[in-house]
Amino acid sequence: MLHIDKIYINGEFVTPHGSELFDLFNPATEAVIGQVRLADEDDTRRAIAAAKDAFPAWSRTTREERIAVLERMYLAVRAREADLLEALITEYGAPSARANWMAAWPAQTIRCAIDALKPFSFEERVGRAKVVMTPVGVAGLITPWNSDAGFICSKLATAMASGCTAVIKPSEMSAWQTQIITEALHAARIPAGVFNIVTGRGEVVGETINHHPDIAKISFTGSTAVGKHIVESGARTLKRVTLELGGKSPTVILDDADVKTAVHLALEAGFMNSGQACIAGTRILVPASRQAEFEHAFVDAITAFAAGDPRDSQTVIGPMVSQKQWLRVQGYIQLGQQEGARILVGGEGRVAGKETGWFVKPTIFTDVNNQMRIAREEIFGPVLVLIPYRDETEALAIANDTDYGLNAMVLSGSRERGEALALQIESGRVMVNTLEHEPLAPFGGVKQSGLGREMGKWGMQAYLEPKTLVVG
Repeated sequence: MLHIDKIYINGEFVTPHGSELFDLFNPATEAVIGQVRLADEDDTRRAIAAAKDAFPAWSRTTREERIAVLERMYLAVRAREADLLEALITEYGAPSARANWMAAWPAQTIRCAIDALKPFSFEERVGRAKVVMTPVGVAGLITPWNSDAGFICSKLATAMASGCTAVIKPSEMSAWQTQIITEALHAARIPAGVFNIVTGRGEVVGETINHHPDIAKISFTGSTAVGKHIVESGARTLKRVTLELGGKSPTVILDDADVKTAVHLALEAGFMNSGQACIAGTRILVPASRQAEFEHAFVDAITAFAAGDPRDSQTVIGPMVSQKQWLRVQGYIQLGQQEGARILVGGEGRVAGKETGWFVKPTIFTDVNNQMRIAREEIFGPVLVLIPYRDETEALAIANDTDYGLNAMVLSGSRERGEALALQIESGRVMVNTLEHEPLAPFGGVKQSGLGREMGKWGMQAYLEPKTLVVG
């Protein structure tokens, strides 16, 4: 049994003032694997004070000094990849193939921050003025359970590269991953107070961060509902915000696409991270004239996307992270049938042979129109919908008829045709015939998928304010 009873404030592991114990589960077995002691408002205020005290010195460090610290962070986090892999499989239920990527990703994000910092221009001349980019202050970083370690490292490394100090509120459901990352960051000998980690509930730790006047900026990844609340509460102190929120991403398969290749890519996009991904391509648009052909192709292809034991190398889709999430997904599968959609594969209940564990059958609905709730609301599980379209004009209209705009994909036999359509889709990122990720490019959404951008120089700019100097 894991017993995590420390948080990290001002360069030290300390016992929280908060006393609530929170159970940690193995989602593949439903067994309790440990407990974490949660931080409270007092702990959060102490962390904020430590970050505030550390800010003047850290904000004045040179580029070279920051790079040296970030390099130590990179090596320290990379050294813990094996431990992180075990936590991702056991605590989160990530299939081993996916978990290997997720375990390597936190260190890679630190490397990306270093690569963004090296050429970054903190000063430029504009006419008679000199414009200097200055760090905003203490950043509140709030991370989600579906990629906790990756977001901790990505947000923190970018904030530090920009000269900010930070208070991090990770998901309480990912406390084991957080503990491993915290130990690694401590081993990197980061100056005391530059980063602080307080694991606690959103309505406690998150709310204290949202309202505290010494937090200058919040970077949040999570639900659209919580993101809106952060904007509302942060407005009282005019906090700067970066929000990466929900999505209902379209995958548009054009009529010139190779069916077998397109269907496989569409399933990879829809089922990534066991469907628990804000960028998952859960709305799949297919030519109406070939709907039956595509339905047969999806039925055939889904056999390669096995759901089950995350330790089985053949598993692609692991369990949902919690019973609450499992029930949510089951509710949407029931709703889809009530709305008149037809289940092509999958359906309600657990995966065959699994009496325990929060496993969902990989499910595809067909005969779906874009006004159904299963086509409009983020389900956050392995549930996809097929939506037919008559022509490319209608495909574009359906793709853009959503409250979200985080990610999209276009699959076409012609790169030029695919790119032309991609430029018209209202989304922060659009991928054409690929799922390859470019980590130095900006990432974020439009509409209700968020505000601002992360990654690369755009991510750094979000932690900086321009100061104009005009000297006579």
